[in-house]
Amino acid sequence: MAAYTLTGATNVTDRPLGLIGGLVMIAPLSPEEERKLHPIIQRGREAAKELATAETLDAAKRRRLLRQRQAGQEAESLLLQATCGLVRTRVVERGYHFGNEDLEAAGIEGLVNALHRFDPAQGTRFSTYANYWIMKLVNQAVQQQSGLSDSEMRQILKLRKLERLSGPKQLTKHEVAQSLGISLVKATEVIQMNRELSSRRFQPTEFNDVTDVKQPTDAADAPSWVIDSLRKLCGEDFDAFWQYTFHTMSLDEIARKHGISRQGMTKRIERCRRAVRESPEAKRLQDWFDQQ
Repeated sequence: MAAYTLTGATNVTDRPLGLIGGLVMIAPLSPEEERKLHPIIQRGREAAKELATAETLDAAKRRRLLRQRQAGQEAESLLLQATCGLVRTRVVERGYHFGNEDLEAAGIEGLVNALHRFDPAQGTRFSTYANYWIMKLVNQAVQQQSGLSDSEMRQILKLRKLERLSGPKQLTKHEVAQSLGISLVKATEVIQMNRELSSRRFQPTEFNDVTDVKQPTDAADAPSWVIDSLRKLCGEDFDAFWQYTFHTMSLDEIARKHGISRQGMTKRIERCRRAVRESPEAKRLQDWFDQQ
């Protein structure tokens, strides 16, 4: 491994391209460079297992196993650094803005999961294997942000795959229904959900696309008609909707306060947004929010 010098920077690790989720991104490895890492990773994992399970080891063998484990860990780190650019590539290819920290974190989590599950002995390129896990966790993060159900997210992903295969052709509702094996009514719903999700790609925390509230606002300071309207539309979720819209608490903090999961709270807030957008007071409420 002199070409990489895993214990120090070299021609490979001397080419940092930025940071993604706290990981230093370097240029992708060639297939040959990656193959040279596989046996080092395997030996490192075997050494780690032996160190953890062996009851007694002589000093010389222990030092050898420690060196192998260290080399394996450094090889895995190098593989991660050289592949983390795939996270950004795949997310951007799907059309999502990468200023979204949740999606970036989800992609990195998928990458690390892939590394832990990766078996170099299978001969598959790590990037090929990691792609599945990256997109799986990114899609889950998108689903949580949008408040979609599992079945709704699956239908949207099927529609997007169909759109990619169709190229520039505009699909009709009849074609979508026939290809996905659903009714025309359901096809219309899926197409609309996909459009709404696409419109939120670059504005993930909107109230009718309002994301830049200048100062946190106390509900007591708002006009009574605003509070009355929102309480009527949001019901018991009024407080959560208000706190999230004005950024007085994070989504995780709001979920903990109400004793539910982040995903559950996301769905509740999204229901509030939908109710507000579709209400007769939508325009008046939007104007008031814009002035804050």
